[in-house]
Amino acid sequence: MIPAASSEGVAPFGEYQTWYRITGDLSSSLTPLVVAHGGPGMTHHYVLSIASVAETGRPVIHYDQLGSGQSTHLTTRDENFWTVDLFLAELENLLRHLGIEDNYYFLGQSWGGMLGAEHGIRQPAGLKGLILSNSPASMALWLSEAARLRAALPAEIADALNRHEAAGTIEDPEYLAATEAFYAEHVCRIVPNPPEVQWTNEAMANDSTVYNVMNGPNEFLTIGTIKTWTVVDRVHLITAPTLLMSGGHDEATPATIQPFMDAIADVRWEIFPHSSHMPFVEEPEAYFSVLTAFLAELDAAR
Repeated sequence: MIPAASSEGVAPFGEYQTWYRITGDLSSSLTPLVVAHGGPGMTHHYVLSIASVAETGRPVIHYDQLGSGQSTHLTTRDENFWTVDLFLAELENLLRHLGIEDNYYFLGQSWGGMLGAEHGIRQPAGLKGLILSNSPASMALWLSEAARLRAALPAEIADALNRHEAAGTIEDPEYLAATEAFYAEHVCRIVPNPPEVQWTNEAMANDSTVYNVMNGPNEFLTIGTIKTWTVVDRVHLITAPTLLMSGGHDEATPATIQPFMDAIADVRWEIFPHSSHMPFVEEPEAYFSVLTAFLAELDAAR
């Protein structure tokens, strides 16, 4: 059950607007948790179940990153506009707008965790804890692992993916069906997807500008601007206590996450064995138990 929003609003970001949703009371004595969705270019909907953390008395903030959901859409902007630095600036602007820039926890899922790693590397004084959920440290690792996962699919599915990519026919129904087969194994193993995941999928179908420019046409054919992204050489700069979370069947495989474990000084890692890329909907009880325990540990240490 997703808790109702306590309030919603928009933060002016230059000439644009960032939409946000607050669950709980920002005046609470507990440090707020900011949640960033993946993509790039998805929406907050599919990670909305994380709002249940507010049931512990902690305020939870979701937001739609620029170009997605209820934030400003810019369908004509190209790769020179959609950059990691843009989304870091948007996050910093939102924190200031909400008045929490001196005290917050940050949870990023998939691309949101990539953004969170970049944010943590900057060592902002207000970041008191970092959760990287299903997030790789390098797109080169992501792509090599995606190739391995694809090769392990049933032969007819792997063959359909390879044939259509070679032919440039990735809109063919056979290719799209093979893509969905990969997703059912490594993105969300609850099929049909839960409503909140379907809401994000529908929003993406209406406007996938950011995803197409920065990532590419799907989760394993990354040909966009983040193809060469990595923080492997900088991840040691993260000083905030960090929790890594991933699924046993995750497209963000252990190999893609290991650099975080190797280089962050204060880090721990939880793998949910029955989940893929969305353990917060696939194994919610276990996921929220680990997450709330980590946040309580951080609270107690301060």
